[in-house]
Amino acid sequence: MIDMSKVRKIKTMHNNGDGVSMISKALSISEPTVRKYLRMDDFTPEKPVTVARPSKLDPYKETIDRWLTDDKTVWHKQRHTAKRIYERLCIETDFDGSYPIVQRYVKEQKASTGGSAFLDLVWEPAVAQVDFGQADIIIFGDKRRIHYLVVSFPFSNVGLTQIFFGENAECVCEGLQDIFGFVGGVPKVCVFDNGAGIGKKVMDKVRLTDLFARFELHFGFESRFCNPDSGHEKGNVENKVGTLRRNLFVPVPVVDDLEGYNSRLLLRCMEESDDIHYRKGERCNDLFGSDLDALRPLPENPFTCIRYEKYKADKHGNICIGGKHRYSTDAMFGGREMIVGIGAFTVEIYDSRGNDVACHRRIYTDGPDESVDPSASLRLLVSRPGAWQNSRVRLAMPDELRRHIDSVDKDMLRSYLRNISSLTETTGYDIAIEAANTTLRNTGQLRTADVYMYATRLYLGEAPAYEVPVDLSEYDAVFAGMGVAN
Repeated sequence: MIDMSKVRKIKTMHNNGDGVSMISKALSISEPTVRKYLRMDDFTPEKPVTVARPSKLDPYKETIDRWLTDDKTVWHKQRHTAKRIYERLCIETDFDGSYPIVQRYVKEQKASTGGSAFLDLVWEPAVAQVDFGQADIIIFGDKRRIHYLVVSFPFSNVGLTQIFFGENAECVCEGLQDIFGFVGGVPKVCVFDNGAGIGKKVMDKVRLTDLFARFELHFGFESRFCNPDSGHEKGNVENKVGTLRRNLFVPVPVVDDLEGYNSRLLLRCMEESDDIHYRKGERCNDLFGSDLDALRPLPENPFTCIRYEKYKADKHGNICIGGKHRYSTDAMFGGREMIVGIGAFTVEIYDSRGNDVACHRRIYTDGPDESVDPSASLRLLVSRPGAWQNSRVRLAMPDELRRHIDSVDKDMLRSYLRNISSLTETTGYDIAIEAANTTLRNTGQLRTADVYMYATRLYLGEAPAYEVPVDLSEYDAVFAGMGVAN
């Protein structure tokens, strides 16, 4: 597969009227390959099936660029040399590459000329500005500082927002896709801050993350980046960030359903836009009609806002992301390479063949933390019931259910675990545990048929309060005494 920049060139040249043959010669790409990418309309990331071989310097280029950018405010005699950057990489990071690749990259970056950035003086319809703000909310009972993505349309002064827990490329893509879907189209141009989490503008070069490059191609809009420390170049969205904070997040909102809250936010934003434009004297919502008319159509295929990476699980089957956030899988995967799909809200873990293993809520805490899925250990416990006493499954179970399972012999323990594991695959872990616990509490036993029946009704949304089976033996005795046959 060719890189996204060449795909972009193929699409651009085709849109400008160039034929397949001309594109093939200009880009030194075979004609069948050109046709393949002209037909392609879905750029959703695919799960990797081969190990990528990037440059050892790639993960550290952003750090180098930051040091070189910081040098602009430093006396020229105290700026970084390539040798000093190499030394800092070796001391301050885990970089183990050679000096020549650092030297070549630094030389290339220093040779780049600054130039002047493009600045729109008149904002046309369907041009959007994008930025993040921060506000406190109470979610799931805890007060947290969230990040809200704002997309404003300067022509009409309409702004829309969605809340997230971070400012990474996954959150940007997720938020933009939701807003594009809400307005029914795609802006022609999106203007971003230089530190938006989707890429970086250094001098005249913009380097996008792979996920956002795919997202941009998928939806067909153009991205522009402000110069470093030049927030005034997107002043409309800067103002909108403050306005929405004051109007939507005061007092501190209480959120129990994040997806539902984000949907309601979009409607609230449109209510906030029912006002007179500060300069044009027309209602913002009326002007927004011109924005909507000029939008590009939405692509036919949805985009999955997930980036895929490969991680090696530790001996317990845990995946560690960012050096501090741990996500559990089945212990049977200990020491194996796993595919990890990282989204705005979730972390999905697959085996090397792409089969589902576990799904976690993504962690955004500053310090070390872990997300544990007890069900991930069930399959291994069935074959190794001796590990029950120290297992996460046991620790997470309700007290009454745990005490009952503790009291049975090894064969019965294996049977219980097998039944719960089988139910989990069908109804999910939480329903399987609730069904077992409720059945035990009301009957004093864990009869397989009872547990399965109650779990099925829970799964289908039909389970009422548990009904204790009626003992009909006394009725039988009465009818027998009356000479009535059973």
